Amino acid sequence: MAGTEYYGAEERKEINDVLETGVFFRFNHDAQRNGIWKAKEFEAEVAKLVGAKHAHAVSSGSTAVSCALAAAGIGAGDEVIVPPFTYIASVEAVIFAGALPVFAEIDETLCLSAEGIKKAITPKTKAVLLVHMCGQMAQMDEIMAVIKEHNLVLVEDAGQAMAASFKGTSTGLFGATGCYSFDFFKIATAGEGGVFVTNSEEAYKLADNYSDHGHSHLGNNRGMETHPVLGFNYRISELHAAIGLVQTRRVPMIRENNNRIKSKMMQELGKITGVTFATIPDPNGDSATFLNMMLPNTELAQKVVDSFNANGIAGFNYWYTNMYHFINQWEHIKEGKVAAKTNIQLLGAPQDYQNLHLPKTQETIGRLISFGIKASWTDEELDNLLSKMSASIKEVLVQTA
Repeated sequence: MAGTEYYGAEERKEINDVLETGVFFRFNHDAQRNGIWKAKEFEAEVAKLVGAKHAHAVSSGSTAVSCALAAAGIGAGDEVIVPPFTYIASVEAVIFAGALPVFAEIDETLCLSAEGIKKAITPKTKAVLLVHMCGQMAQMDEIMAVIKEHNLVLVEDAGQAMAASFKGTSTGLFGATGCYSFDFFKIATAGEGGVFVTNSEEAYKLADNYSDHGHSHLGNNRGMETHPVLGFNYRISELHAAIGLVQTRRVPMIRENNNRIKSKMMQELGKITGVTFATIPDPNGDSATFLNMMLPNTELAQKVVDSFNANGIAGFNYWYTNMYHFINQWEHIKEGKVAAKTNIQLLGAPQDYQNLHLPKTQETIGRLISFGIKASWTDEELDNLLSKMSASIKEVLVQTA
């Protein structure tokens, strides 16, 4: 993915700044750090990029989701509508917040649909955790209408869609709180890291406290700080933040390259009868980290996957059988396999997780094959890949015509 494609002297320079001070901790030690505050710079760079009033860096995208839920007031016993197609961390965060996940249908945006959310609402529904998948964005006009009509809290997990937007507003900034991931596989990486974003000062302060054992971060003596709320340790280190800072600066260039490459891939592969693509509600806002290709049905998609593998074509995901991104493989959630009790065991699951009826989701993910786009591909590399992909797809579709 893009973040790991571009790194070098700039990252080393920022890391060396931290090494020279010897202060790896993001708070305090003002005199020793000689004005070096990489986490603060990282946060400011992300806020500038996405247009957020507030950004707070934490240790991972997963902990950023936890902060986003807590800062939005989502907790014990709350029913939260979630997608069945997401990296499992989104659902884990809801469970470990003490809340109860309610799975709803997605559509061909690969995100929760307004219709799916509506059908999943009960008198106990408090929030929707909307996940923007595979670099794209959800149908936000339709979804926001449902959120407002039913007075729900919207929390956005844009872990896979940092730098994506809908009609000029960045993913992560439509709801009460949002977040991004900066792990090894994202458009920008900090090695490990995440960023919480919001336009609410109150939510920002809560996330800042919550992510560091409830510390107020007021004054210059950490041992004497007050604790406005109970929290835990989700802090990012200065070393990780230093990498994330540089990587965030690269995002506009990466996004531009991604979109150029994705456009060519869609143009060429779209010439093949039977090949379509996931819906992009705002093509101008696509971060284009994935080419999301749709085949006519699940059977043909699986045959194309087999053909890709047989012909040595790599770099794609068939999410339908992926162990950590699709509900079909989440047996531990369905069967309640936990290390310690959660509120699902105490209060009961709001749905029969082993017998969910999500036909649109099953059909959509069954047809989907996603290719991770490399922003650094040369024209020759891209042409070679497209030639191999086209041959494999045509071979399958001709044989089954």
